[in-house]
Amino acid sequence: MSNNTTNRGVERENNLAVSIVLFIVMLALFLGAIYSLTFLSLDNPWPMAVCLVLFALAFWIPQTILGWSGSHREHHHSNK
Repeated sequence: MSNNTTNRGVERENNLAVSIVLFIVMLALFLGAIYSLTFLSLDNPWPMAVCLVLFALAFWIPQTILGWSGSHREHHHSNK
């Protein structure tokens, strides 16, 4: 009873151009988090707050909103 047309609706795959653009945006968030640490001092805690937020977004967006977590593939293919 496995029908490939019903399983394709579950997978959300992007084409290459969209994947590259999304990768660049997530990499920019990650590098922005690292760059914000150059302004860190004991008198100014805001660069660390910016670093934590950007770092969390760089990993949270792909894994939750875009569905790019590695375990998604394992669970999907094990159900066939």
